[in-house]
Amino acid sequence: MKNVAKLELAPHSLDTAQGRTKEVLDIAMKQTGMIPNMYANMSNSPGLLETYLFGYNLFRKESDFTPAEQEVVFLTISRLNECTYCMAAHSMIAEVASKTPAQAIAALRDDKPIEDPKLRALSAFTRVMVESRGRPTPDDVRAFTAVGYSERQVLEIILAMAVKTISNYSNHVFHTEVDSRFAGHAWQPQTR
Repeated sequence: MKNVAKLELAPHSLDTAQGRTKEVLDIAMKQTGMIPNMYANMSNSPGLLETYLFGYNLFRKESDFTPAEQEVVFLTISRLNECTYCMAAHSMIAEVASKTPAQAIAALRDDKPIEDPKLRALSAFTRVMVESRGRPTPDDVRAFTAVGYSERQVLEIILAMAVKTISNYSNHVFHTEVDSRFAGHAWQPQTR
């Protein structure tokens, strides 16, 4: 979709933010050591950014997924939502911090099959959850659990979907510029 509105709200920084916005940006700074462009934009609605940070941290800390599996989930959702910002950021995180297999990252970026059968099943089920709007068939759930995932992890994918909806959609309406930290992993959706 090419004709996406762009919000004119100015991004906030730690220097310009006041009140609740400053409080939430301080939390973000403590968690990440930087204020990414996405956070600077989202801070125009402190509740939005705080909800994102809270859900993101819960998924990272409490889900039963490994860091690499978490990135497979985030990259699958972000690709389906065509979020150029999150694809760049999570590609870098997947490579550098989460040690996601390089083939899996490339496959997710290019919409190709992942070689690892368990990660392939995870991405496929995440895709089903997004495309069905949370209405998987019994066969979809059986295929997901047959490779070693649990029903609880179905719920954890829903949490990831909520978090990525917040970030992906916010990035769409802000046309968020990819931070230099993630620029080496820039991504564009395939032309349809």
